[in-house]
Amino acid sequence: VLSAFFQSALVFGVLRSFGVFFVEFVAAFEEPAARVSWIASIGIAVQQFGSPVGSALSTKFGPRPAVMTGGILTALGMLLASFATSLTHLYLSIGLLSGSGWALTFTPTLACLSRYFSRRRSLAMGLALTGVGLSSFAFAPLFQWLLNHYAWRGALLLVSALSLHLVACGALLRPLSLAEDPVVGGPGAQITSLLRHGPFLRYTVALTLINTGYFIPYVHLVAHLRDLGWDPLPAAFLLSVAAISDLVGRVASGWLGDAVPGPVARLLMLWTTLTGVILALYPVAEAPTGLVALTMAYGFTSGALTPVAFSVLPELVGTGKIYCGLGLVQMV
Repeated sequence: VLSAFFQSALVFGVLRSFGVFFVEFVAAFEEPAARVSWIASIGIAVQQFGSPVGSALSTKFGPRPAVMTGGILTALGMLLASFATSLTHLYLSIGLLSGSGWALTFTPTLACLSRYFSRRRSLAMGLALTGVGLSSFAFAPLFQWLLNHYAWRGALLLVSALSLHLVACGALLRPLSLAEDPVVGGPGAQITSLLRHGPFLRYTVALTLINTGYFIPYVHLVAHLRDLGWDPLPAAFLLSVAAISDLVGRVASGWLGDAVPGPVARLLMLWTTLTGVILALYPVAEAPTGLVALTMAYGFTSGALTPVAFSVLPELVGTGKIYCGLGLVQMV
């Protein structure tokens, strides 16, 4: 759980906070913001599309070598990015190389974690994924401080050193042999059986639809508040409020997932419905108190659905197929 906590912080905490580098890149390379935004977009796309590769490698060789290799690739990408002389170099270094490293770390770590727990799986997932909320809150000001003192090249070198700690996270993962492992077959056989598994395919479609709305406030909330006449600082601070609520929601949801009897999918339905209702209320809310309350509620419910979403999957496909199952869900 500790390894997964730091790993989620070093992958998605860095990704969520990477926006502070955008202004520096726009000024340094004299390129429009739209072209600069492709750096993070490529990185996220490679991380998601490459997840089945990380899953297949973990199934064959175990999660430890896969995650440790991913940590080296992530750090190497950031290191090479510090020497970039064009945006293409950043696309290749951060987008392709670091993105490949993230693909080899996030999914195998969470899959390994879910194999270790059955009775308290939701709580374990919730605690592990709080790393995203904490690091999102801490990394943005840290990265800004690094930029102020060491410029963007020096800051990327230090982010590279920070990312190298993913190797230590991988070293902490001890592979666990389960009784059902010999029955489920290799990566190819598992993927084939999952693509014929109706409940798994329907669940994947459901999670995909959830994700179409899930991130919208993180991207557009500040601009929406500015349109309503808010000053930049309070508007940005509201995202920090959402991050804190997100963190509380993940832990509370993980605890409830284990404490409440019945299928965990019911909790997922509850949190997803509440998140959707809150998103629907944003356009009609104009009073500052109402917007603050909505943002706190959104942070809690959107954070709460994440650990439950990952906890349902092992119940659906079995812990023996969790590496490939989680990889396919991430890719879609």
